[in-house]
Amino acid sequence: MIKSGIYVGVLLMNNLVNAYAKTGFINDAHKVFDEMPEKDTSSYNTLMSAYAKQGRIKEAVSFFNKIPVPDSVSWTSIIVGYNQLGRFDIVFKMFLEMVEREVVPSQYTITSVLASCASIKALDTGRKVHSFVVRHSLLDCVSVANSLVNMYAKSGDLRNAWVMLDTIKLKNTSTLNAKISLYMQMGCVESATAQFENMKYRDIVSWNSMIAGCNQHGLDEKSLGYFLEMLMVSQLKPDHYTITSVLSACANLEELEIGKQTHAYIIRNAFDTSGVVGNALISMYAKSGGVETAHKILLKLGTSTINIIAFTALLDGYVKLGDVNPARKIFDSLMDCDVVGWTAMIVGYAQNGHNNDAMELFRSMMKNGPIPNSYTLAAMLSVSSDLASLNHGKQIHATALKLGESSSVSVSNALINMYAKAGNINCAMKVFSLIQYKRESVSWSSMIMALAQHGLGEKALQLFEDMLSSFVQPDHITYVGVLSACTHVGLVEKGRTYYQMMKDVHGIQPTSSHCACMIDLFGRAGLLQEAQDFIATMPIEPDVIAWGSLLAACKIHKNVELAEIAAGRLLSIEPHNSGAYSALANVYLACGKWKEAAVIRKSMKDRQVKKEKGISWVQIKSEVHVFGADDGVHPQRDVIFQLMAKIWEEIKKMGFVPDTGSVLHDLDEELKEQILKHHSEKLAISFALMNTPENTSIRIMKNLRVCNDCHSAIKFISKLADREIVVRDATRFHHFQNGSCSCHDYW
Repeated sequence: MIKSGIYVGVLLMNNLVNAYAKTGFINDAHKVFDEMPEKDTSSYNTLMSAYAKQGRIKEAVSFFNKIPVPDSVSWTSIIVGYNQLGRFDIVFKMFLEMVEREVVPSQYTITSVLASCASIKALDTGRKVHSFVVRHSLLDCVSVANSLVNMYAKSGDLRNAWVMLDTIKLKNTSTLNAKISLYMQMGCVESATAQFENMKYRDIVSWNSMIAGCNQHGLDEKSLGYFLEMLMVSQLKPDHYTITSVLSACANLEELEIGKQTHAYIIRNAFDTSGVVGNALISMYAKSGGVETAHKILLKLGTSTINIIAFTALLDGYVKLGDVNPARKIFDSLMDCDVVGWTAMIVGYAQNGHNNDAMELFRSMMKNGPIPNSYTLAAMLSVSSDLASLNHGKQIHATALKLGESSSVSVSNALINMYAKAGNINCAMKVFSLIQYKRESVSWSSMIMALAQHGLGEKALQLFEDMLSSFVQPDHITYVGVLSACTHVGLVEKGRTYYQMMKDVHGIQPTSSHCACMIDLFGRAGLLQEAQDFIATMPIEPDVIAWGSLLAACKIHKNVELAEIAAGRLLSIEPHNSGAYSALANVYLACGKWKEAAVIRKSMKDRQVKKEKGISWVQIKSEVHVFGADDGVHPQRDVIFQLMAKIWEEIKKMGFVPDTGSVLHDLDEELKEQILKHHSEKLAISFALMNTPENTSIRIMKNLRVCNDCHSAIKFISKLADREIVVRDATRFHHFQNGSCSCHDYW
């Protein structure tokens, strides 16, 4: 028309541009705009709004800057565009500039600005906008009032949200939606449901409020139920908010099939997967066993689009598969990864047993990354606990103090565990005493368990009574600590009493851990028949731990017949359990049944079952030194052996008698004594005495139970060297000092 010379008015041309833009033909709209002989502000606004809605903010801003005199629609369009992209800081800046230029905001401007406030919980900014609304008499607009309700609700100010809601006289669907959202935020799911059911007209926001609300409260099946109902009874089409909540529910339920169907719907309806929908897809597949599919989606979208929730889900998926390398590649590709991402990667390493990698990443974080939070520090203290590294743990503690995080519940509980597992029970108790006003069940349970493992059974039980007096409800973990305390000091009657209290008073059903404690309690006390009777009547099927506990007791009390039964039942559950073979062979050897022991060892060899080798280790400064029995590898081997030989003669003069019965081989006494002298824990102690200052404590870690001879020898060594020697074996801690042990020879 223009080219043929026919005059077309601006209004008609604007309508033509608008028609192209609204139907998605934005390039054609742009061509028409360029050919227009005359343009007004509305011409610019139409095309600018189209670009903004498509997320093409650069083009939108370019048009905005060309408008001679931008009006309220111009400013609102650009504000809406930035709001959709999540650039809330620019939204606030543009709004202030708009007001300064004395352009009157419309209700649409205000609702967009309030939506930005709600998105980032900018309560102070929201309150200022509220004041602006009151001054300019915009409160009568229902959409503005609804936006204020939404802003206050999502910013956590529920009181003002309800006040605003009560002032709205003419309540429309948006108002009722806000009411549902408020109920959900307060945890009143039933009230939200009742409000939803009473609505005559429901829009997509109504359905989304129920679907998202149920998902956020862990009612994922109900969330999916509302989604299916919406598809069946309404003509509404799900938007990206609906899809995101549905995928989140699928992820929580590990509903891979429904998740796949939702993915197919996304593809059919050409949803934009570059933002929240793509991240929700990655999380769903990662949590539902489809890690490879999740990774393919990530590769397609690019790592720049992934959020921390999706990354954490993907990382967790790879951790479950035992492969953290792909997760590390994703982590390394993330730009400006925040503290949550760093923590997730550290936790991933720790959960997969890569403690040294976790340590290295934490060091890198301290140098080049964000400041660690309480969860990062708690994770690193857990790593130190697993390594039983007191030095590393103390460094993390110092960092926590420096950052003001040492008093947080998660860090305090982790500190208790770290110090306890590293052998320093006194520091663990000091940390516990400092959190007396913040103690929760986990704190009490951690301390009770720590005292039990260190053989301080009476103190552990007194602490449990203090816990009950403080009206803190014990849980199943607390009772594992309580029963362990009874086991380690042989308090059989108290153990029975607490076991009944757990069931009858606190309503806790026994787990395999509780049952194993009871079997261990009876077994160590020599009540083998009672232990066997307990297994026969226990409320759950006896597992490897239960039969293992009975077998260990048979080994201590040399009961061959019962050991054969326990080993047989254990091996029927776990045929390649090396501990069962070794324990049964040792029972035979202890009773002089050499042929039977040889048969067991041949059976192990034929079935390719490898016995776990006993090792001990000690950390000197930042280096861990590992020793095996008769260790010939350590660079200081000769001087270690020489010192041990000297110590051996000295403690024999003090009255030590080698327990050659601990050597379960048919050898002469002199050779047995030579073997005993070079047990791994003795070599570790010899090395530590050479390489640590006088009057300092020595902490030795061992992967198996300490033998009778080593236990006796270390008592004498502690007196000879005038040192505290702490030994952690497979079941507990032994504190040797001045010729005696904290276990009182009951272990």
